Amino acid sequence: MARLHLFDLDGTLLHGSTAPVEISRQLGLEAEAVALDRAIADGRIGPPEYAAQVYDLWSELTEAHVSAAFEAAPWLARIREVWAEIKDAGEYCAVVSLSPSFFVERLLDWGAHAAHGSRFPAVPFTEPVDPTGVLSAAAKVTIADRLCEKFGVTRADCVAYGDSMSDKELFAVVPVSVAVNADAHLAGLATHSYTGRNLWDAYELVRPAR
Repeated sequence: MARLHLFDLDGTLLHGSTAPVEISRQLGLEAEAVALDRAIADGRIGPPEYAAQVYDLWSELTEAHVSAAFEAAPWLARIREVWAEIKDAGEYCAVVSLSPSFFVERLLDWGAHAAHGSRFPAVPFTEPVDPTGVLSAAAKVTIADRLCEKFGVTRADCVAYGDSMSDKELFAVVPVSVAVNADAHLAGLATHSYTGRNLWDAYELVRPAR
């Protein structure tokens, strides 16, 4: 049976950073985004409040800013090679993130079969962010189930990669998980743990013998 590999973005594929921080850096608002990241990590605000506040930060955001943020972001090494290997093995890879869809979906060009993020309006913003389109930790499980149906697999065939509390619920429902540069929220929950800057090394922990 083929497997479905589910990758978190912030703190997982991105080393030590998040998409909102990288986007905000392009606007000179990095400190404000870092403060919001701390607030949501500490549970002082939830995903809808977080989305509304980063939306307000990004009133001057353009596609050029988003492109520059994506290119300059601290990606783990060998992401595209891992996804190519997964495809060559007849398996599937997807990104499921609480970060804005307009950033997350750029990873389709790197070889992901699917990429899901919180639904934001197109850049530059001319309409408000819809809180019903903002993802949560529980929504990651819902999306994973939809992807299982799409690709003809089950939860039992999934491998999850994540780093923080937003991945906790997904880790709890799949049989194999990889904590990547993870914080204390995932301590003891993951099947495997990896610290470093190369996704291939994390993937090697669950890669079938060739």
